[in-house]
Amino acid sequence: MMDIEILKQQHIIIIVSRQRLRLFQQARLKAKAQWSRPVPEEMRLSGPVRLCRNRNSAFAQGYKRKTSDEPPGGGRIFSGIQPTGVPHLGNYLGALENWVSLQNQYPSVLYSIVDLHSITQPQDPAELRSNIVDMAASLLACGVDPERAILFQQSQVSEHAELSWILGCLTSMPRLRHLPQWKMKSKQKNEGSVGLYTYPVLQAADILLYKSTHVPVGEDQVQHLELAQTIARIFNNRYGELFPEPRALLSSTRKVKSLRDPSAKMSKSDPQTMATITITDSPDDIALKVRRAVTDFISEVTFDPETRPGVSNLVTIHAAVSKISVEEAVSQARGLDTGAYKTLVAAAVIQRLTPIREEIERLRSDRAHLERVLALGSQRARELAAPVLKEVRQRVGFC
Repeated sequence: MMDIEILKQQHIIIIVSRQRLRLFQQARLKAKAQWSRPVPEEMRLSGPVRLCRNRNSAFAQGYKRKTSDEPPGGGRIFSGIQPTGVPHLGNYLGALENWVSLQNQYPSVLYSIVDLHSITQPQDPAELRSNIVDMAASLLACGVDPERAILFQQSQVSEHAELSWILGCLTSMPRLRHLPQWKMKSKQKNEGSVGLYTYPVLQAADILLYKSTHVPVGEDQVQHLELAQTIARIFNNRYGELFPEPRALLSSTRKVKSLRDPSAKMSKSDPQTMATITITDSPDDIALKVRRAVTDFISEVTFDPETRPGVSNLVTIHAAVSKISVEEAVSQARGLDTGAYKTLVAAAVIQRLTPIREEIERLRSDRAHLERVLALGSQRARELAAPVLKEVRQRVGFC
């Protein structure tokens, strides 16, 4: 007869094996001891990113000291961006600026153009090929340095797809069904594809394949990173410790909202062309879009996102592109009505984006160079991914 223990907790009777009970008790003691020590100095960040420090979050609970399996010298960064058009101002200020900063803070950084994710929505093949190269040009123009970061095309590293399948077999359907983005996107499409349903597992594979320790994410991606932590724990518990549990790096930059609907974030897919500023927009286009931005009937410039979202969005943009505080942006607007302030904001955005736009145009003229950068990056990424997947295959029992 199986050796069992009966636990009474919250009026529920749970029957477990003595071995599982010992493992459970050891895990609780380990977690309790983990929080008795301070966060290491190398995990404390400053500048445009902040570490998620809520002890109730999965990120906080998943923190571990560096092991021999983790990259030396402060950890490894991984992040990705879909090749679905030119990045907009919100992408640049909320993500790409941080990417450039992080490549100077961490010794090992990988940035991927995640084309496998992009095909969860229908894509024209020729347009997708062009968008991949265009995204590479955009990232380089924004300051991503292929000498400091590995910039690569996701689909060219087949280990991503194989690891995704293995991890998908460890992930329950209810866990995916409860993710908010699936609920939102499947409602928009009436019935989402299998790829849309399982793409958070592919995201987890992207991160875990390189034993990444930190992932810069927006607040809307927090639950997907928690899924990656959960999957890492499940794999480690079943097959032995292998994957570190990645932690979130949340941008301190406020979200840039749509210029036509400040209740929604700026989006590449917005059908209103006046709603979004792309990093390749001409000065005239930027001036026109800012001039037509939704505000209100109060002429004074103040920052109050709740009651004055349109004007507050302009203040956020002004502060971010000028690298000043919101308070300083409001101070510079003193004495200006919203019409005059829009001219000031447009000038600041034009000054910030013009060098990037010009560099993108230069890089686009040399497609061969962009393809070489991606090919070299994919080769370097495979060199990191192949040993990890080999170890995964061995532990699972494939070889």
